[in-house]
Amino acid sequence: MAASKDDRLKSIDIALGQIEKQHGKGTVMRLGDSATDQIAKISTGSIMIDYALGVGGIPRGRVTEIYGPEASGKTTLALQVIAQAQKTGGYAAFIDAEHAFDPKYARALGINTDELLVSQPDSGEQALEITETLIRSGALDVIVIDSVAALVPRAELEGEMGDSHMGLQARLMSQALRKITGIVSKTRTSCIFINQVREKIGVMFGNPETTTGGRALKFYSSVRIDIRRIGAIKKGDEVLGNRTKVKIVKNKVAPPFKVVEFNILYGKGISRVSEILDLAVEYDIIEKRGSWYRYDGEPIGQGTDAAIQFLEEDEELTKKIEVIVRDKLMPVEPEPEKSEKKAKKAEPVEAE
Repeated sequence: MAASKDDRLKSIDIALGQIEKQHGKGTVMRLGDSATDQIAKISTGSIMIDYALGVGGIPRGRVTEIYGPEASGKTTLALQVIAQAQKTGGYAAFIDAEHAFDPKYARALGINTDELLVSQPDSGEQALEITETLIRSGALDVIVIDSVAALVPRAELEGEMGDSHMGLQARLMSQALRKITGIVSKTRTSCIFINQVREKIGVMFGNPETTTGGRALKFYSSVRIDIRRIGAIKKGDEVLGNRTKVKIVKNKVAPPFKVVEFNILYGKGISRVSEILDLAVEYDIIEKRGSWYRYDGEPIGQGTDAAIQFLEEDEELTKKIEVIVRDKLMPVEPEPEKSEKKAKKAEPVEAE
C-alpha cells in the first residue's frame, strides 16, 4: 500500500533532520521556504555588456570565461569588473600568470591598486592553489586568472624544450575546476578566467577556433564571453581605440547569444559616455537632428565628439541620463507576491 502524503512529508522531514545534523544547516532546503533572491552580480562598467549578460553584470558565485583573439579587450573587460567591485566596497585579486600586469593602466581604469591583491605564480599548479586559497577565504568579491594559456604545468616547466606533455594542462584545469566550483558558489565569489583562442588543424568546415586548457572550463563556466575587435576608432590618421563586439556564447543565468558593440579607448578602457549617448538617442532621451544633439530642447553639441565632450564635463547630467537609459534597457521586474497558502516550513526532526 502506498504511503499517504502526510507520511511521505514526515519521512522527508526526518531525512532533512539527519542531513542537517551530519552536514550542517542549509545543506538541503525547500525553495518555497523563502523568496528566491535575484541573481547577485557585479557590473562590468559597460551598460551594453550588462544588458547582454541579462542580469546586469557578471554573476556572483559562478565561473565566467572571457576569451578572444589577441588585443581584443579581454583583460580590459576583466579589470573593469574589478574596478566596479571596488567601487561598491569589494575586494579583488588578479592572478597574473602571463606576468604582464600594468598597474598604471589598471589605475587609469579606476582600480585602487593599493587594495588589489596581485600574484605572479611560477607554475599553473601554484596559480590554481593560490586561487583556491583566496576563494576559500570568503573575503573576495572577484578573482581574475589571466590567462588559462599561461597556466603551465610544473612537469612542463621542469622538462626539456620540445618534450611532449599531451593533455597535462587539460587535466590540471579539470581537477582545479572540480575543486573550485563548489567553493566559488558558497563564498559568492565571481571567478573570471581569461582565455586565448587557437586554430584547430585540418578543419575544413565550421569554426576552426578553439580555446586552450581542454573542455572542462567550457562545462564549468556559467557564462562564456567572446570578445573581438571589429574596427578602429580614428580621429584623422590617429587611432584612438577599437570598436569591439561581444557575444554571450553561453549563459546559465539568462538567455544567451546576445551581441553588443561598444568602444574601447586606448588608455581609458570602455567608453561609458559614448554608450550612454548612443542608447539615449536610440530611446529618444536625447534628440538628434542632423548633426546636433539636444536634451530637453537644449543643445548639448554639434557632432558626436562635441556631445561626448559635453557629457564628460557634466557628470551630473550624464549620471541622470544613465539611470534613465538603464531603466529603459533593463527594467526591474516587480517581485512576485508571496502566496498566502505557502508551504509550512518543516522543523528539523532528530533521527531516532
